[in-house]
Amino acid sequence: MNRSQQPDSRAGLVSGLSAYLMWGLFPIYFVATKAVPAPEILAHRILWSLPFGLLILVFRKQIGAMLTALRHPRTLGLLTLASVSLAANWGVYIYAIQIGQIFQGSLGYYINPLIYVLVAVLFFGERLSKLQGLAITLACAGVLVLTLYGGQFPVISLFLAVSFTIYGVLRKLIDVGAMPGLFIEVLVLLLPAAGYMAWLAQSGQIVFGTDPTLDWLMVAAGPITVLPLLAFAFAARRIRLSTLGILQFIGPTMQFLCGLYYGEAFTTAHAVCFGLIWCGVALFAWDGWRVSHPSSA
Repeated sequence: MNRSQQPDSRAGLVSGLSAYLMWGLFPIYFVATKAVPAPEILAHRILWSLPFGLLILVFRKQIGAMLTALRHPRTLGLLTLASVSLAANWGVYIYAIQIGQIFQGSLGYYINPLIYVLVAVLFFGERLSKLQGLAITLACAGVLVLTLYGGQFPVISLFLAVSFTIYGVLRKLIDVGAMPGLFIEVLVLLLPAAGYMAWLAQSGQIVFGTDPTLDWLMVAAGPITVLPLLAFAFAARRIRLSTLGILQFIGPTMQFLCGLYYGEAFTTAHAVCFGLIWCGVALFAWDGWRVSHPSSA
C-alpha cells in the first residue's frame, strides 16, 4: 500500500469499526424502548429514517442516483422485495431483544456470513473450500446441540440469518448505491408504516406522545438506522473485503456481551453452541484472509 492510500484506508477502517460498533450496541437501544411494542418501533425506524436519509442524499449529492433507480422497473421491483426482507429482519430482531432473546439475535448474525457462503454454492455455482465446508458443518452442529440438548430450536437466529442473506443477495443484483437504495426501500415501506401508525393513533394504542423520553428515543430510530449503514458503505469502498469480513463479527460479539450484561440465561447448551459457531467463524475468517493474502499464508 503506498502512502497516498494509507489515510484513505485508515479512514475506511475507522468507519467500518464505527458501523459494527453501532450495530453491536443495538440491544441497548431496543431494551431502552422496550415499553414500545415491536411493530410500532419498526414503524418509527421506517418513518424517521426517511427525512434523515433524505438529508444524507442531499449532502452526498445522490438525489440523482436515487431518481435514476426509481425510473427502472426491475431495480424498483428488486428493491421492493429487498425492503420486505429488511423490514421482516428488523421486526424480528426488535421482537427478539424485547422478549429477552439477545443471544438468539447474536447467533443469527454470527451464522449470517456462513449462510451467504451456502447460498453462493447452492444458487450461484461457487465452489466451497474445505475450510468453508468445515465452518458450515460446525455451525450446523452448534444449532443441533442447542436444539437437542438446550430444548430450543433457534428459529429467531435462523430467520435473522436467512432474511438478511435474502436481503444481501437481492441488493447484490441491484446496481445502486447503499444510501439511495436504502432510501427507496424505506420509501416503499412508508405507506404501510404510516397507515399502521394512523391505525394505532385512531385506536388509542399508540405510545408515541405519551412519554417525552420515549418520544426522543423513537425519533432517534432514524439516525440509529441510517448512520451505521452510511459508515459501512464508506468503509466498503476503502478497505479490503477480507478486512470487512472479519470486522463483521464485532457486531454479534457485542450483542452477545449485551446479553450477558442484561442477565440472559446462558446454559451449557448455549456455551457448546456458541463455541462451535465461534470455531466456524474463526475458520471462515482465516479462510478469507488466506485467500486475500496468498503470499502470507
